[in-house]
Amino acid sequence: MKTYNEMLEHLISEALNEDIADGDHSTLSCIPADERGKAVLKIKQDGILAGVSVAETIFKMVEPAAVFIPFKKDGETMAFGERAFTVEASVHTILKCERLVLNIMQRMSGIATLTHQYSNTIKDYNTKILDTRKTTPNFRLLEKEAVRIGGGTNHRYALYDMIMLKDNHIDFAGGIENAINKAADYVRTKKPGLKIEVETRSIADVKKVIQMGEGKIFRVMLDNFKPRKIKEAVELINKRFETEASGGIDLDNIVEYAKTGVDYISVGALIHQAKSLDLSLKAEL
Repeated sequence: MKTYNEMLEHLISEALNEDIADGDHSTLSCIPADERGKAVLKIKQDGILAGVSVAETIFKMVEPAAVFIPFKKDGETMAFGERAFTVEASVHTILKCERLVLNIMQRMSGIATLTHQYSNTIKDYNTKILDTRKTTPNFRLLEKEAVRIGGGTNHRYALYDMIMLKDNHIDFAGGIENAINKAADYVRTKKPGLKIEVETRSIADVKKVIQMGEGKIFRVMLDNFKPRKIKEAVELINKRFETEASGGIDLDNIVEYAKTGVDYISVGALIHQAKSLDLSLKAEL
């Protein structure tokens, strides 16, 4: 499996190729190739800053000698009028990288800001916020990184790093017992150490998992349970497994779920409902 840095470099390379292809003709047409310049990242909206380290990687992948000076770090609060960083490099480098840097940082900062709102709302409880796989294709790496920067916890990254038996798996497998037993046998014979989570849709499902899941699964998802039922399930499970609440949870009701004592709350909205924040990269003459 590739490292974060390897995946990041691949993402950046593909994104630059998508944008530049055979050349940045706007820049090539009017800026001398040897022109040097300086630009500043201006913050135009309050929130949580994310993507500074990614921006540095982008500039230095294109021009290793670029001088990148950060004024703020990923995860810090940002306010209108502040500066995030300056970069000194070839003007061609700055203009090639400008849109990619802004697209990434605006998106990541929006996700980090929304995640911070969720995490801060339940800061008085032991429950942690999880993201999901409801991500933008080919951009998951940085969306999940933005969740982490904003104070959330990453769920599984993809289909390969954890088994998660959801409703369709269970139905196609012939029931929750069959699904768990088959998955546990698969792990034992083919993927030792791979963790198994199972989704439950009722208290009856929870009771089945308690009866036959010990030593096979590590977490129970309580899907679309109301807070009262979450509390009942958490008490029944009694720490035999980790617990995760999911489905229909937002900023208006998340405290009620955290009060149940559930270990995790997964919120797809952290990513798919986040709004990009306003940033700009301007020439500093």
